[in-house]
Amino acid sequence: MTKQPRKILVTSALPYANGPIHLGHLLEYIQTDIWVRFQKQRGETCTYVCADDAHGTAIMLRAEKEGITSEQLIDRVNAEHQADFRDFLIEFDNYYSTHSEENRELSAYIYNQCLKNDRISQRPIIQAYDPEKQLFLADRFIKGTCPKCKTEDQYGDNCEACGATYTPMELINPRSAISGATPIEKESTHFFFRLPEFQSFLKTWTRSGTLQPQIANKLAEWLDAGLQEWDISRDAPYFGFEIPDQPGKYFYVWLDAPIGYMASFKNLCARRDDLNFDDYWRQGSETELYHFIGKDIINFHALFWPSMLSCAGFRTPTAVYAHGFVTVDNKKMSKSRGTFIKARTYLEHLDPEYLRYYFAAKLNGNVDDLDLNLQDFAQRVNSDLVGKVVNIASRCAGFITKRFDGMLAEQCDEELLLQKFIAAGDDIAAQYETREFGRAIRMIMELADLANQYVDEKAPWVIAKQEGKEAELQAICSNALNMFRQLMTYLAPVLPAMTQKAEAFLNTKLNWESRTHLLLNHKIDVFKPMMTRVDLDKIEAMKAASIEPDITPVKQAAPIDDSIEPIAPEIEYDDFAKIDLRIARIVKAESVKGADKLLQLTLDIGNGSRNVFAGIKSAYTPEQLEGKLTVVVANLKPRKMKFGLSEGMVLAAGPGGKEIWLLEPHQGAQPGMRVK
Repeated sequence: MTKQPRKILVTSALPYANGPIHLGHLLEYIQTDIWVRFQKQRGETCTYVCADDAHGTAIMLRAEKEGITSEQLIDRVNAEHQADFRDFLIEFDNYYSTHSEENRELSAYIYNQCLKNDRISQRPIIQAYDPEKQLFLADRFIKGTCPKCKTEDQYGDNCEACGATYTPMELINPRSAISGATPIEKESTHFFFRLPEFQSFLKTWTRSGTLQPQIANKLAEWLDAGLQEWDISRDAPYFGFEIPDQPGKYFYVWLDAPIGYMASFKNLCARRDDLNFDDYWRQGSETELYHFIGKDIINFHALFWPSMLSCAGFRTPTAVYAHGFVTVDNKKMSKSRGTFIKARTYLEHLDPEYLRYYFAAKLNGNVDDLDLNLQDFAQRVNSDLVGKVVNIASRCAGFITKRFDGMLAEQCDEELLLQKFIAAGDDIAAQYETREFGRAIRMIMELADLANQYVDEKAPWVIAKQEGKEAELQAICSNALNMFRQLMTYLAPVLPAMTQKAEAFLNTKLNWESRTHLLLNHKIDVFKPMMTRVDLDKIEAMKAASIEPDITPVKQAAPIDDSIEPIAPEIEYDDFAKIDLRIARIVKAESVKGADKLLQLTLDIGNGSRNVFAGIKSAYTPEQLEGKLTVVVANLKPRKMKFGLSEGMVLAAGPGGKEIWLLEPHQGAQPGMRVK
């Protein structure tokens, strides 16, 4: 009896429509695409949908800054995202946007069902409010000094230096990251999803095999600590969907974002007769539903999302698969080092299948972080794909084309060896199914080693020079090309473009079932190069193109004219070398009574504080300076001034007046660092 194909719906987390795709994002989409391609190659009915996450304050503010509407911004970014995904050979069945009518309707329906089931509450809360922009501020839009360790320039919910958590108004000298204004407290009525009432359901669901053990264990800690009600509303102005019958109140972006999976699929169903929305989303559905996500958003997908679905009468996911973060050369991606690499920058320098292969070779079913070591990246691609896999075909194809008019041998004289290649497919498939891609790649490369060992031992280039060895030459090369065919079948989910080239060369389609029949008495096409080696110079060029300078660029000064005073007399290099420039943090800034141009600055230079008077009052207010990093001449002899002792000099540039700009090091700098 013919096995019925599985019905599988797969999603990746929705990229935020506020910026470009980078290599950290791509790990997830490449992982998902490989898994989906594998399922389709095996004959399963597998559908892959995604969308841009297109709502929220950040998008509204960016559109405002660019002088366009939020709709114009998200449409432009959506097109950019789709182009990046397409060029990385990521093949969605539907790529949509959360700003859609389908999503609006589904979000309203789910909310109303939860309301009907008494799982929505409302109450007044006190929030930080920007009096200048006239909007409530999310924690990430508030900065200030940590109340615990006194580290400056920290966000409104936790300190990156000491790890402390707090409320935004507990910050010392809090300020709006949007306008710079001091936030005030303001009351507003908000709507909450009663998540604690799903405690029992979640304890069972999170231990039902739907999550990786590491994730289930982490969620158990949160469940044991007790859940809090989830705030699902935001106040106008806000770019999103208005809550039904609640003017001026909007769904929080994280409510409608996962519903975007449903909306994208519903949009696809309207165009495909073979797909039915209810078959995949109704409660009790026997179809399979998988979410691929990053570990940083697991609480939304494994606590809020299943609870909301269950409450509204929909099915919950079959599984949620989380992955770790991407580092580059064992460090966080860095703009200053050229390792914060955008998808488009990569594509301008390197083949997308290099990255697909490298990620696959290092991915497993756990939540481990993945390091993109650029030296290892080049070596592995060159060794495995060019040196092993393609090498098999390139060494044997010419003999078949030139000596046998492209025809493979009629019989196989290495059936045991070739059956080993065929049989390995079941184990490799099991690794793909469980997302153990790295293990699958290792098994494939072990077969590639066997194939190359066979070619080395048989040495067809030697046989070709011997008379009366035509049949033997044809058999050797036919065997090797059948091995190459098996390898490319197994690599097809990872390397779709190279697979197309292999199919054209072998004159056959590659899939898991047909691999069991050897290509005998079969005509192949002329071999053409399938992949070139990774060029290290191109990696360096990609990194160089990704670098952003450490020092904030100084604004353009006024053009030179006759009014500018002449340059001072020359000094010796030794005089200049005596200047000790240090990074300093402006701990405190205040006006100087009786002085029109001076500000009094208290500077932290790493080994103590300094008092410095700076003539920058015409360009800065004290509030603008506190917490900033700047550069100071640390070994300037103290100078007694009318207003007190000045123990250094801050560096600034500009013609004067309002056009004075302090030199600002990058945020990774620390007080006391020497500037050379």
